[in-house]
Amino acid sequence: MPAVVHVEPEAAGFRLGTGTSVTGETSAVAEFTALLTARTGSTASVPAEGNGEVRLNVAGSGPAESYRLTVDADGVEVEGADAAGLFYGVQTLAQLLTREDGGWTIPAVRIEDAPRFAYRGVMLDVARHFFSLDVVEAYIERAAALKLNHLHLHLTDDQGWRLQLASRPELTERASAGAVGGDAGGFYSVDDYARIIAAAAARHMTVVPEIDVPGHTHAVGLAYPEIAADPVIDDAVRATAEQFGGGLPTAGEAYTGMAVGFSSLRIGEAATDRFLSDVFGELAARTPGPYLHLGGDEAHGTAPEHYAAFVRRAVEIIAATGKTPMAWHEAGGASPLPSPIVGHYWGFRRAEAEQADAAAAIVAEGGALVLSPADAAYLDMKPDADAALGLTWANGPTSVERSYEWEPTAVLPGVPESALLGVEAPLWTETVRTLADIDALIFPRVASAAEIAWSPRPTPGSERTWASFRARVGELGALWRAQGIDVPSSNEIAGADA
Repeated sequence: MPAVVHVEPEAAGFRLGTGTSVTGETSAVAEFTALLTARTGSTASVPAEGNGEVRLNVAGSGPAESYRLTVDADGVEVEGADAAGLFYGVQTLAQLLTREDGGWTIPAVRIEDAPRFAYRGVMLDVARHFFSLDVVEAYIERAAALKLNHLHLHLTDDQGWRLQLASRPELTERASAGAVGGDAGGFYSVDDYARIIAAAAARHMTVVPEIDVPGHTHAVGLAYPEIAADPVIDDAVRATAEQFGGGLPTAGEAYTGMAVGFSSLRIGEAATDRFLSDVFGELAARTPGPYLHLGGDEAHGTAPEHYAAFVRRAVEIIAATGKTPMAWHEAGGASPLPSPIVGHYWGFRRAEAEQADAAAAIVAEGGALVLSPADAAYLDMKPDADAALGLTWANGPTSVERSYEWEPTAVLPGVPESALLGVEAPLWTETVRTLADIDALIFPRVASAAEIAWSPRPTPGSERTWASFRARVGELGALWRAQGIDVPSSNEIAGADA
């Protein structure tokens, strides 16, 4: 998991024993040992019989992030084209561990594997609810094990600002305490953010920080009221407040509800420009990855002409830092942009005309797209109507089967595959408070996104089918449960989707 590019069964498998040596690149040896311990319960539970060697090395050749894995009766060899490829090969090797005749075996196989898309991401919204460093690191571990390689952090929203900035300390001093439902807020210090970056890098993940502007900025007004426009209260905001509570947003007061689209910044003013320059400039200096996400979605409280001017200015500021601007697909409506961007599509699997046009405009100007169709890839949608957590606005509940059965090239007709940078599965956290809540919503649907992002598109006879995926999720459940993740069996998945 995800399905591999090429696999050939071999004659006889390898039996692990206490005499088996594990050699090679230090971090890969440590990773495999940790996975082996989790899967078996203890390395001491590996019986004495068995010998041979597990060799884990970087080959230094082949496509980026690719690996080769060979298992026969004499031993195991994993060769990564680079360190990331070796890491992913070790994840596959751990998934192959099988309990058999009182011992642990690895089936004889030859695998050659490489990713379809360069960008394979998950998003964690830490603004609606704040999560500790331990939870963020656990999220990274879960995603990386499925060969996902980007962590998009939604760091700011109407409910709270979550990142300490030396240039703008008032943001966390005055605007970080809130969360949906009146829950406790919080923020990441300079050192905390560096720890997240390091934890992601250790598992070959790139952090993509998002500062959502010009909408989703009510919390900014708590720190800097002079650059915040008054909330725009429409029928949709009133309906959300009536359904979910939290009241109506009021300027200068913390917002704990779930409505969107009512907030905006004062656009075209020098103080707002200075704010953007300070925030994105410091963020660029502290973020080693190539992308800074400026948000840009659901700016219903911003006049279209002001929105377009704002997006152009924000893109210009980010590009000047040397980073690639990333924005939700609405930014394509501000075309022409001063620099190519990565557009982040969050419409449905069948794009509406306005959404498709905005995404196509980004591509026409030399940009690329990351796809997160909300009715398939959003992990915060209820998996079924009876689920305690999640929402249903994206065409109702998103079953595991629906999360799996979509093809990236079919979402935006006329956009070539060469313009698709990759796929991301976002988790918005209006209803999510704990790591257990996260696990309950993301598993096993995060594996759907991982397979769509990594594996070749379906062909006759390949394992890229719903039936195969469902069976493989069931088989992988034993490893997940050994790692403390509560996941349904393949039979339970089938029943939920029937």
